[in-house]
Amino acid sequence: MMQTLKIHIFKPGKNDPETKISFPLSALPVSEKLLPSRVRASLAKEGIDLSELSNLFAKQGPKGTLIEIENMLEKMIIMVE
Repeated sequence: MMQTLKIHIFKPGKNDPETKISFPLSALPVSEKLLPSRVRASLAKEGIDLSELSNLFAKQGPKGTLIEIENMLEKMIIMVE
């Protein structure tokens, strides 16, 4: 079964994500280059390097929410399903 990495970005006080990104973990090396610059900037600002996830998931890594980050400007959730 193929695992999917999902990134959801919410504006403060909103229940629905402003941005939703999903891609198969197997395509991570290519997909991360296709991310919108705003999303890459949000990830970089929080010190998140998606390329490091490849090693973690090589052997059926964890599923569910990996990290949830919230600041005054946005909330970001990164999960694997």
